[in-house]
Amino acid sequence: MLIRRSGAVVALLTLALTAACGTQRGGVRAAPSESPRPSPDSRPSPDSRPACARPAEAPTVAPSPSAPSSAGSADRPQERSWDGAPHYAENHAYRMEASLTPEQRAWGTASAGLVRAELEKVREEGGAGAYGVFAEERIAAALARLGCGEEHGVYIAEGFYSVHTGEACVSGRLTKTELIVEVHGAYAEPQPGTGPCVENRGGH
Repeated sequence: MLIRRSGAVVALLTLALTAACGTQRGGVRAAPSESPRPSPDSRPSPDSRPACARPAEAPTVAPSPSAPSSAGSADRPQERSWDGAPHYAENHAYRMEASLTPEQRAWGTASAGLVRAELEKVREEGGAGAYGVFAEERIAAALARLGCGEEHGVYIAEGFYSVHTGEACVSGRLTKTELIVEVHGAYAEPQPGTGPCVENRGGH
């Protein structure tokens, strides 16, 4: 009788262990489907883009100023907090530009010099159309000579142009009478259907 009970206990223990092992195996198989969230450090930066319009030599990086600098953005409209609009900054956060490190600004400024030189050639060649605007294909060709294409977020429309050089945005306007070249950070939420360097004209 004792032998039978011992045999029954052993059988029950075997069944219990088998069931437990099956549960463990099932849990391991399910784990891969639950993708762990990537840590902030592992996510690619929104400004991580291929480079173009690179100067032959690395530019000199100016030391970081003790106070926030507005260099390179003096003629760019800045978002302001208007009286009577406590949520203005919050509602317009999508129009904010990414800040540039001194290194990014130095490279961006060097790239802007190359862009200016190529666009100046377009002006010198003449042939502007209505309202002094040059054909978009000509501006695109000038940027392409610097290696800047679709993968760099090139956007051109009615004399306006923008491109992300891999370090910063270079954008501005080219017409028969003006050539504007500016360096700035990519927009948090650029205008849909354009590139990372085109300010969103919509609203939230």
